[in-house]
Amino acid sequence: MKIALRVLIALAFTLTAVFPAAAAPFKKLDKPPLSERWFGIYVDNERVGFYRQVISEAPDGYRIEGDGSVRMKVMGFSKESSMRETYLVGKGLALRSFEVEQAINGSASRISGKVASNIMRITSVANGKKTEKQLKYKGEVYPGPVLNLYPLMRDPSPGKSFTTLTFDPEEVKVKEVKISVLGQEKTPDSQPALKLRNNLYPFVNNDIWVDDQGNTLLESVREGLVITRAEEPTQLGSFVGGLALAKKDLIYDFSLVRAEPPIKDSKKLTGLSVEISGWNDNLPLRQDGGQTVEKSGEGRIAIKTGGAVPETAAQGKPATPQDSYLKPAEKIESDAPEIAAKAKELATGKKEPLEIARTLASWTSDWLHDTVEDGGGALASFKSRNGNCQTHARLYTALARAAGIPTRFVSGLIYLDGKGFLYHSWAESLLNGRWVAIDPTYDQVPADPTHLKFLEGHLPEDMAPIITIIGRIHIKVLEAKY
Repeated sequence: MKIALRVLIALAFTLTAVFPAAAAPFKKLDKPPLSERWFGIYVDNERVGFYRQVISEAPDGYRIEGDGSVRMKVMGFSKESSMRETYLVGKGLALRSFEVEQAINGSASRISGKVASNIMRITSVANGKKTEKQLKYKGEVYPGPVLNLYPLMRDPSPGKSFTTLTFDPEEVKVKEVKISVLGQEKTPDSQPALKLRNNLYPFVNNDIWVDDQGNTLLESVREGLVITRAEEPTQLGSFVGGLALAKKDLIYDFSLVRAEPPIKDSKKLTGLSVEISGWNDNLPLRQDGGQTVEKSGEGRIAIKTGGAVPETAAQGKPATPQDSYLKPAEKIESDAPEIAAKAKELATGKKEPLEIARTLASWTSDWLHDTVEDGGGALASFKSRNGNCQTHARLYTALARAAGIPTRFVSGLIYLDGKGFLYHSWAESLLNGRWVAIDPTYDQVPADPTHLKFLEGHLPEDMAPIITIIGRIHIKVLEAKY
């Protein structure tokens, strides 16, 4: 059972980049394909994770970056794993240096190393302890993400086989692996491909289909039990968004965005100013809710948060609510008798909308037990009393709409002290003419200034655009007000 689990987790991180396949002779390649590509990971036809990889040129070689997450239950055992990895390789793909961050079942570790003269010098940090070790070997060693490319950059002739060394970052070992070229064979969905096989995982076959550019199209372990398949980002958008929003407690989760410099005592902040680089300029800039946003350059935006909450009717032109912010919606069942009755009960005796909103948010925070899993719609979570940040936001939104307060579901980043920014969902309510950020997960009215809003809407397609920025953005703290 232990071997089976390791096979499933390891598979998630042994990929290379992918381009559309082309029916052409398989010739020796001079270099790997340079691009960004995404992969979906499936167990018994159920999507359980994803992996993203970027291959780019670097001095005297190539830089391979990957990040991904997988959550699966096999043979009665559950396992969660997230990884962020960077490898520098030479022109022939041999490993030169690396840095890998992993979180397996909540246990985080970080390893880095350099290779020289058949010696790998490794530094590991886990559970607050730092250790150093050396691995000696003969020949060259290759990182897992290049194994599928290895035969195509040497001799992809059918019948050829290669035995080489690979580095396993989970076990921190150098292992021998045999890679065989089986010949041309179409993928199950009829894409022209070259089929490879390696013995990376004990006792089971690892079959791989690559195109003539060296792009992995498909990997299959144990005759299709575990499948890793190249997919378009649009196919993975809502899935990745859901994972990012659900996994707020994993320190080295793929969604973590570190702030430079780190923020101290975030809950005492009265205002925050940051610059975000790596931004996708096709995304709208979300204002309101105590937030202002403006472009500061190509792929850069500046966000300012904080400000007073309107206790009474606002001066000037107030925001105009859309009818949709008062109506029931899918998973936001504000017209359900149970939710309507609870909203009426909680609002009784309170006159100001802000007072009602605070009561609803506090009740939601107390009522729901915070879990990693999404508890579903407002009505389902009202009954089960379980759910993650998305669940909290849906239930609060339903209660607020039932109480006559225009409210919308929003998502973005929130700062967790000692960790960094992680993706999160909360709500905004129209109170006395102004949109106010309200976080029913952490019972914050208004939400603290580290709430950086990127998206509006509670449906999967509303949150799918997260995939265009996840793993790419960097945050520079310009000013923190206390």
